[in-house]
Amino acid sequence: MDRTAVAPAALSPAGRRGLYVETEPFASGWMATGGPHEIYYEECGALGGKPAVVLHGGPGGAINPTMRRFFDPARWRVALFDQRGCGKSRPNASLEDNDTWRLVEDIERLRRRLGVERWTVFGGSWGSTLALAYAISHPERVAGLVLRGVFLLTRRELTWFYQDGASMIFPDAWERFRAPIPQAERGDLIGAYHRRLTDPDRRVQARAAAAWSQWEGDTISLRGPQGRPAKFDEVDFAVAFARIECHFFVNHGFFDKDGWLLENVGAIRHIPGWIVQGRFDVVTPMQSAWALKAAWPEARLDVVWDAGHASTEPGIVDGLVRATDAALEV
Repeated sequence: MDRTAVAPAALSPAGRRGLYVETEPFASGWMATGGPHEIYYEECGALGGKPAVVLHGGPGGAINPTMRRFFDPARWRVALFDQRGCGKSRPNASLEDNDTWRLVEDIERLRRRLGVERWTVFGGSWGSTLALAYAISHPERVAGLVLRGVFLLTRRELTWFYQDGASMIFPDAWERFRAPIPQAERGDLIGAYHRRLTDPDRRVQARAAAAWSQWEGDTISLRGPQGRPAKFDEVDFAVAFARIECHFFVNHGFFDKDGWLLENVGAIRHIPGWIVQGRFDVVTPMQSAWALKAAWPEARLDVVWDAGHASTEPGIVDGLVRATDAALEV
């Protein structure tokens, strides 16, 4: 791709960087895993560019075209994929053979399929969790880490968002979240939702999925309630998101012990890293990014004073675009 033909990321009146121009994939397909899952993936940008892989959030989310736009399309070769059970990957909403370590294997499988030796790993929220797990497991394959809304998937973080913490900031949204669960089961809301999201009755799953996803939509942005993302209005997408996310959380991320990521961060301290964190992130509070920075002092931490959790908030966009530009130079 001719670099001169690609417009740079926009600059806002406040001097903040904006997203790069919209791009379309130059390749896409499904990757077999040797089991029941087929993984949808796509590549965009420049075939000869610096390799990167994007890890979407959730667990249970999916890739979308905006994720391509955090990268200069003339200089990056960006791979994106829908994790097991998510998006266009098949079968939809499946919990079978679906855990953190199988997702780490899928990232490696995709790297080999694309003929990439080392790549920059980009992930936000749950994507930051998976990025750290992958980098700790395969540090020799990681050229850099760009993380947003750090989530270490500890019991403390899960309790904060799904039991007692964020509820004090959003009591109105919290009432809507608790409403489908009887009083007797509210001492363990993740467990209560898990029972409903794995119920054989699809209608029970759909009702629980709607409430689960609405809670995140109500709390994700400093700019106010965003409602549910558009795809949550599609029942299949909403059920996949909620089922898979709750499946991972009820199993504490499938880590051997609480705090596993932070304990093992020494394996990645030599890797260049950028952390972009909203000061008022309620979904994944700043404490986790702060703790990660303390354990990994070589990483750059950019605290965005006027942002919450959403990747599309202007300050978060600015931080991520600047980070991917900087990652080109290492």
